[in-house]
Amino acid sequence: MKLILLSGGSGKRLWPLSNSSRSKQFLKVLTNPENKLESMVQRIWRQLEKNQLLDTVYISTCKNQVDIIQNQLGSQVPLIIEPEQRDTFPAIVLAATYLYSVMGVSLDEVITVMPVDPFVEDHFFEKVKDLDEVIAQSGMDIALIGVTPTYPSTKYGYIKLSNDDQRHSSYRTVMEFKEKPSVEEAEKLIQQEALWNCGVFAFRLDLIIKLLSQRGLPTQYYQMVEYYEKLPKISFDYEIVENAVKVAVIPYEGYWKDLGTWNTLTEEMQASVIGKASKSDECENTHIINELDIPVSVIGATNMIIATSPDGIIVSDKSKSHQIKEIVKDELKRPMFEERRWGWYRVLDYKESADGMNVLTKRLCVFAGKNISYQYHLKRSEVWIVVSGEGEFALDDEISFVKTGDVLNIPIGAKHGIKAIEDIEFIEVQMGSELVEEDIVRLFMSWEEMKDSFQ
Repeated sequence: MKLILLSGGSGKRLWPLSNSSRSKQFLKVLTNPENKLESMVQRIWRQLEKNQLLDTVYISTCKNQVDIIQNQLGSQVPLIIEPEQRDTFPAIVLAATYLYSVMGVSLDEVITVMPVDPFVEDHFFEKVKDLDEVIAQSGMDIALIGVTPTYPSTKYGYIKLSNDDQRHSSYRTVMEFKEKPSVEEAEKLIQQEALWNCGVFAFRLDLIIKLLSQRGLPTQYYQMVEYYEKLPKISFDYEIVENAVKVAVIPYEGYWKDLGTWNTLTEEMQASVIGKASKSDECENTHIINELDIPVSVIGATNMIIATSPDGIIVSDKSKSHQIKEIVKDELKRPMFEERRWGWYRVLDYKESADGMNVLTKRLCVFAGKNISYQYHLKRSEVWIVVSGEGEFALDDEISFVKTGDVLNIPIGAKHGIKAIEDIEFIEVQMGSELVEEDIVRLFMSWEEMKDSFQ
């Protein structure tokens, strides 16, 4: 079995902590067994390792999430990178062509797909393993995991079961799907023993490769990358699962939850205060998450979420917090905080001048042993002021040692990079006509390769 984790999301439902590059699965607000904060993606990675599934895993993601995945899980995580964000059908098709044409996976191999951020108990992954056996032995085209509902939710899709297959010990046959019903419809579905569709399903690789061949679409990964923007922007459920004839479902009666809003996320947070913050004793069911350097104090607030970041501040009744997605739907500003494979940066200030000379100020941290790529910019110069730590600094093919207090001038077009010997923080002042992340020409990602090129 090969396991594909789908990592996407626009980052709007948990604003202001989440944004276009840091979706909900990357927020470090959960607590691991060592009582340290972890993100949803770190949690599921830990659970996969515990269930001996890591060797089977690939993460399907978009370009702007690569750095944060490598930051949180390590640089060796197997990634299948989408050229652009579309939907789950294109993402799964791209992953299938990668496994088939690049990795040489057999067409008989079972491919299991699941979101990267479900909140589940460890034994859920025993059901994930069972999908392999159901596909291999049942003759079904697709097998899903269905969760026993705990209340008549209108947010989830439901799986209706056939009544003629009680002989199967590990799975049931699917009769039909019902998407996001009304409360009354959901109550009836639960009475009929319908299950929640949790977005976890499996199929033979042959299913997708044959489908692509029948439609005259590329089955080779690099050709699919070029064709990707022409694929329909549609979910795999709508395009494939709900049109399949032979579909099985494995019932799961354990704990499962989609932490998609501040209300549901805070229900699973062990810490009610994260960051520089405090609340009075009479605050009930109130959570504070503060990513700013200024203190936040809350007095007498009940059922509230208060979250602050460089991107903004939310103060909301938890039951109304889902409305934030509509409020910020037109926000197109650049993220003010990002985690990268080498560390993180935070935007401190941005100023546009009438003469076209713009100034952007950042605070960056490069973790010990990590490095920023050897690169240059076409539209800006930079000044770096080292405020703590030490490292190696490369400028136009020469390396020097840098430490706290050093000021580094980087002209437009100058090749430069830095590697931290110990955690190094510096203030970066960018000046130029256009200050965007895309103005980077990367020459070397590896510090060792860069140094070898100087020989």
